[in-house]
Amino acid sequence: MAARTVLILLFDDAQSLDVTGPAEVFAGAALCQGPRPADTYRIRTASLDGGPVRTSSGLTLVPDHALADAPTPHTLLVPGGRGTRRPDPRLTAWLREHGPRAPRLVSVCTGAILLAEAGLLDGRRATTHWAYCDRLARDHPAVEVDPDPIYVRDGNVATSAGVTAGIDLALALVEEDHGRDTALTVARHLVVFLRRPGNQAQFSAQLSAQTARREPLREVQHWITEHPDDDLSVESLASRARLSPRHFARAFQAETGMTPGRYVDLVRLEQARRLLEDTSDGVEKISRTCGYGTPEAMRRAFARTLGASPAEYRRRFCAPGTRTPGRRPSESRTS
Repeated sequence: MAARTVLILLFDDAQSLDVTGPAEVFAGAALCQGPRPADTYRIRTASLDGGPVRTSSGLTLVPDHALADAPTPHTLLVPGGRGTRRPDPRLTAWLREHGPRAPRLVSVCTGAILLAEAGLLDGRRATTHWAYCDRLARDHPAVEVDPDPIYVRDGNVATSAGVTAGIDLALALVEEDHGRDTALTVARHLVVFLRRPGNQAQFSAQLSAQTARREPLREVQHWITEHPDDDLSVESLASRARLSPRHFARAFQAETGMTPGRYVDLVRLEQARRLLEDTSDGVEKISRTCGYGTPEAMRRAFARTLGASPAEYRRRFCAPGTRTPGRRPSESRTS
């Protein structure tokens, strides 16, 4: 099998991690192949004129090519960053002409804005960094913008949310191209999750809630995340924080922006979704592991928040080896 060329576009004020994160994943996959690295990925970078670019962090990157001389890629990757706010028209024109020729088109963060400017997302479902989803939808009404997932696949086009989501997407592509073992080896080397599924919300429970200012409340937040199957009643959590239940409930909501009960619900739901997606454990076992107690309680939580039963959710996003692609169920963002 011939190596897949991954061409990464470079431009001034690009986000450096949008470039280097996916590049490290693809490079790691090549290293995993031992004496046959040429069978995996051939990574190349290119800027408009072939000259160095200065990223938004001040890091200078030296490309391999000018865009006019760049090899035809299998995977064309467009990073995000401040440089996408007022893109060079020549870059947009190049994407408009050459983007459709790539068998796989990928953006990280606000790189989706460049793809949209070039008309490459029209009629497609896409995402970008949560802070720019409204702008993408407003400026490009032909794009179906989904602000929730960390990445979205629509045919041969894949768009992802901010920074680390580009690593998640790159790992998913490696798993698709070379199997789970290779992707797992890369993930272990980079000390990241093998795969946060693309349908996972950009806001996890920990990001949806603010981090409490006071140490006892922060410790409680961490305890909830690590022990979803424990007694997480207000009384128990208040005792852990050494506060009265009434004082604890008021302070937790004031400092995190949500009630203790809502935070517990989000943590349990997030854990249950991950286990349904990544394991073959039965619903009864998962309901116990995540603190629901019974499959019926877990079913009610899924129906209330995701509009789907655990069994239906698993059919759409099933465990490795039996995975079938699907759309993410709608999810309430209310707290």
